[in-house]
Amino acid sequence: MATQSLYRRYRPRRFSEVRGQEHVVRALRNAVINQREGQAYLFSGPRGTGKTTSARILAKVLNCERPVDGEPCCECESCLAVEAGTSYDVHELDAASNNGVEAMRDLIEKASLGTPGRHKVYILDEVHMLSKGAEAALLKTLEEPPPHVVFVLATTDPQKVSPTIRSRVQHLEFHLLPMDELEQHIRWVAGDAGLTVSEAAFEAILAQGGGSARDTLSALELVAASGGEAPSTVAYDEFVESFIAHDPGRALAALAHAVQQGRDPRTLAGDIVRYLRDCFLSIMAPELVQLSDAQAGHVADQAQRLGAAAIVRAMERFGEILVEMRHAPDPRLLLDVALVQLTHEASGSDVNALLARLERLENSVAALSSGEAAAPPRPAPVDPSTGRAALGGRAQRDSSPSANASVQAHPSASPAQPSAAPRPASVAPSAPPSEGATAVPGATARQVAASWQSGILPSLKKPMARALYSAGHFVGERDGALVFGLPNDKHRQRCEEFRADVEAAIAEHVGTPVKLSLIVDAGSPHDDTLAPVVQLRGGAASASASAVAPTATTAADDDIDIDDLVDAPPGTVKTAEDRLADAFPGSVFVEEPR
Repeated sequence: MATQSLYRRYRPRRFSEVRGQEHVVRALRNAVINQREGQAYLFSGPRGTGKTTSARILAKVLNCERPVDGEPCCECESCLAVEAGTSYDVHELDAASNNGVEAMRDLIEKASLGTPGRHKVYILDEVHMLSKGAEAALLKTLEEPPPHVVFVLATTDPQKVSPTIRSRVQHLEFHLLPMDELEQHIRWVAGDAGLTVSEAAFEAILAQGGGSARDTLSALELVAASGGEAPSTVAYDEFVESFIAHDPGRALAALAHAVQQGRDPRTLAGDIVRYLRDCFLSIMAPELVQLSDAQAGHVADQAQRLGAAAIVRAMERFGEILVEMRHAPDPRLLLDVALVQLTHEASGSDVNALLARLERLENSVAALSSGEAAAPPRPAPVDPSTGRAALGGRAQRDSSPSANASVQAHPSASPAQPSAAPRPASVAPSAPPSEGATAVPGATARQVAASWQSGILPSLKKPMARALYSAGHFVGERDGALVFGLPNDKHRQRCEEFRADVEAAIAEHVGTPVKLSLIVDAGSPHDDTLAPVVQLRGGAASASASAVAPTATTAADDDIDIDDLVDAPPGTVKTAEDRLADAFPGSVFVEEPR
């Protein structure tokens, strides 16, 4: 006999066992407790999130002989019959294969008949695939069903369901499960089922499941059958690393490796877009990233090094080739060209590519003017078994002390002595430093920034704090507090929630208490250095004397005699109409009738 699948063996039997859908469970249980169950429901959501399972639990509790607090007993004859699929009170119909008018007419005729239990429950799966005629036949009965009949319609695409049907049902939306809750569930299932699975395999299982409980359990079962080790997967982070390093050869090698594993170029392009979307969300809205803690931290680090503009450009380019691939004789060729264009800026001719090249030149000039040499890219680790570079190896963070050697090469530099070309800081709006904050001798902003990316930030225990603070950078010092710049005020407000945790992490790293002051700063974050450091005093930025003070050649204001002033010639003063005409050549002014 074939072994029962994990997703069937561990299917919830009661509402309390349904994970990640508390809003749905609460609505259904309250309706049963108060005896106010609806005549028709519409369950919508991604696949594998518990729509059909919740419909069966609802059918059980509506006919249960001994319900308790809106839960079925799962022991009476009616509950056992529903679980076995032999109940006369519950009828399941797959609308994908029974989508005709005759099937709906047969269902309507049976609905009017009596039932052994209190309710007759009809579960229609994939209801969005019903034909127009079938929807019309169902509509009247759905609007005025017999008192003992309850319809539960399930679909993965509610937008395709007729608006007239949606207006006659109670719509409950199912969501993808959070990664932390899903991870706890599959670890419990693995332990209860006696499966041996490695830690790396759990990460791969969660990534493959994508928030779907059924897909995740199916992936767990496959990994367990394969020996409990992580399956061979495509290193999507390798593509992002090639974008960061502007290395076309690395991107093409990663593509060749993926195709060799049997991945279709179209599917691969879509998967890369989804990975880039996680990178984009880690910058803009970290709470929306559906990844485990370890993966979310790695994606956030890559996103900060690549930048939002480059991520958006890559997503747009892949979106274009996904459309072009539909009719292309060789889809892989289009993917090759797109990867070269995204990694080799000279190959891109669009405006975004030109802007990216200009930005790199500006950053290089700024680094040279500040006297700091750009750090060379880290070489990819070599696999000792093959002697070749390991795919995705360069994406791993080097936490060794030598990684910070370059940023500590000038320990004598002081934040009070910035370089000749400082980057001005925006100081409003800002959170005032805590009262009584005292600067800790030796714990300067430059020293904290030197070990921020490699030591302090990864030590934060809360993933949300790591993701939010990875978008900022140290600006300098003000009133005894270390000033930390963030992209916008909304981001700063979110970071305030975790400021105490970050202060504790910094204090543990430097050995003394430290206070943070969060401000809005439009500059781009730096990896491990604070270049240049702007010393803030009393809420004002004093970058350097040459940047804020008038030059020596600036003459002082002289006394002006009003009698010496004369009117300018009429031809030298341009009216507003003249300036508009210059801005829009060939335009004609038309007077609006009053």
